[in-house]
Amino acid sequence: MIRSPDCRRRFQPVKARFLQGALNNFFKREFPKLLGPILRNKLVEELVKLLQDLLPLKEHIKPGQIVWNAISINTRADSSNVRFVPVTLTIIDEQDIEQLSNGVPRSQIMKKAIARITKEAYRQGALLSMRDIGLFSWRTGSAISQYRKVYEKEQRITLPHTGSLHDMGSCISHKSIIIKKVEIDKKDPLAVAQETKHSVRAVDRYLNDFNRVRVCHQDGKDSEFISLATGLNKTVVKEYVDIIENTLNNP
Repeated sequence: MIRSPDCRRRFQPVKARFLQGALNNFFKREFPKLLGPILRNKLVEELVKLLQDLLPLKEHIKPGQIVWNAISINTRADSSNVRFVPVTLTIIDEQDIEQLSNGVPRSQIMKKAIARITKEAYRQGALLSMRDIGLFSWRTGSAISQYRKVYEKEQRITLPHTGSLHDMGSCISHKSIIIKKVEIDKKDPLAVAQETKHSVRAVDRYLNDFNRVRVCHQDGKDSEFISLATGLNKTVVKEYVDIIENTLNNP
């Protein structure tokens, strides 16, 4: 089998965020045996034309804002029954322009803008991925992640996004923040869960896994042994070992 190009596998699912893709997914999910792909695509095209003619523009959208279909907090992007929530996001506002005119570096404004739109989406019942934000700004998701991680480290918070709340992507910074708040700041796990917008169960899981890795690490075991003993994959073990060596030993 010929492997699809990485760009196609990575960005093709984004089509489901738009009206035509959402309708196509709806008919495919709800009426899988009624319509084939050709008839389904034709029906969707006609429905989109009808809606565009009948529905007025959203008058409450302000300059600098966009509407985006983001992942619902209650589902995951890799779910077979993924749900989207239309959210209004402020990509740029007057304060951003004021800062630019005052010579504030774009990198500083970018960090705050990422925080702003992830929080806006969360308040509306949805989560943004770094790929989403990368599409808004014509940057790669990894570049956006770097800005986000710097902001989270500076503010000592975890922003709500698919990586932190759905454990998707390469996000690991939330583990470090949660463990540091409990182990160094001696905060109650319930309070930490509220501060980092995680469930208590997720916080407990991180702490339990971390403590198991710490016991093995202090006993001089290597990552391969720890992985076998705890049932955690080597990447996760390395994350926890890094937290032990770089965060707890250098608070």
